[in-house]
Amino acid sequence: MIHNRDRLARTAAHEVALECIEAGIEAARPARAMRAALERSGSELRIEDTTLDLDAYDEIAVLGGGKAAAGMARVVEESLGDRLDEGVVVTNDPAETERIRVVEGSHPTPDEAGMEGAREELALAERASEDTLVLCVLSGGGSALLPAPVEGVGLGELQSLTEALLASGATIEEINAVRKHLSALKGGRLATTAAPATVVGLLVSDVVENDLGTIASGPIVPDESTHGDALTVLERYAIDPAPAIRTHLDSGAAGEQPETPDGEHPAFGRTQVHVLADGFTALEAARSTADDRGYTPVILSSRVEGEAREAAKTHAAIAEEARATGNPADSPVVFLSGGETTVTMRGDGRGGPNQEFVLSGTLTIDSDGIVLASVDTDGSDGASDAAGAIADRVTLDTGERAREALADNDAYSYLAGRGAVIETGPTGTNVNDLRVLVVDDSAR
Repeated sequence: MIHNRDRLARTAAHEVALECIEAGIEAARPARAMRAALERSGSELRIEDTTLDLDAYDEIAVLGGGKAAAGMARVVEESLGDRLDEGVVVTNDPAETERIRVVEGSHPTPDEAGMEGAREELALAERASEDTLVLCVLSGGGSALLPAPVEGVGLGELQSLTEALLASGATIEEINAVRKHLSALKGGRLATTAAPATVVGLLVSDVVENDLGTIASGPIVPDESTHGDALTVLERYAIDPAPAIRTHLDSGAAGEQPETPDGEHPAFGRTQVHVLADGFTALEAARSTADDRGYTPVILSSRVEGEAREAAKTHAAIAEEARATGNPADSPVVFLSGGETTVTMRGDGRGGPNQEFVLSGTLTIDSDGIVLASVDTDGSDGASDAAGAIADRVTLDTGERAREALADNDAYSYLAGRGAVIETGPTGTNVNDLRVLVVDDSAR
């Protein structure tokens, strides 16, 4: 899974960190989670603790999007066979399917292919009837991969806004509050378009606390945010959008455009959602791997957010404390965390939150014997081809050049030059960040 693992496994501590990462990603693969959750017996389809009678529907369709959507769609095909009629999903990691059309779109900036795929999905949803079952497969990345701009807003304007939001340091919840009010599909609108069909969501979560309204911008769940909230986000981060976007949001805030549907909409009475894998799925697998290798595993949190470089300092302090005092656990110990950190772009370098986490954390650590690793489980960290990075004080020269790279948001260039980036390619899943800190004298 880690293409350059042999070059990265410098010590036993590096090796266990890499094993934890691979175990976490593997456990969160959607095909594995979906095969465990879906079971068909004749006309009955069991999804976790829910059973659907397939004979109750004249048509069964699959819609969705995200980095894991193609793999998820393929498992649905395996389960339903010829009982499945049609479907469309948009992803940046395509796979072979028979009955479901897979559209390859772009992430994190939306593109024309993704927009056309989203339009196809809306058209299929509009054709749905009371006798249609819509299975909606959604995973992280669905927000960018399913652009469906509202009337009057062009794709180019949406692309520019997306890039500005991603560089601003805004949280994913804030970014999606804006996206929802510029989309004909997000914020519950896919479910209302498909009404009165029965809609069943199968989700792989990439957000803290599994907020259903944030995963892929919540296309099949109610939304309580408003056009005014979207405008507040733009103001908070000093983002000046294209005039068409400003006009649309202003008119919505003035009551001239409908808000996204809330929980009172009847469509949600025929909608159910199942989260089949999330960040804790990866953490549990990493914990088991560390334990098997003879390390004490400690999950710090699955909900870490905020600036990556600041989160790294806290994690490094915990590792230093364990090394010095044996608290909260004695060496050898593996500390694990998940969630989603962000980067506020101040320079013009290349990298991502996980690489910035490793660089900042390594600069913070004063002791040898501590290895830091952090990846985005989808295999692509920020504006780079790397999944993340792994390093210790021996790997990096923690002098002025490293600090300059951090200040310029250029973690990738610095870490790649020292053979510290982790390369996986697309992993087929996305359950956010996975961080591993190994404290062990053998890492010296």
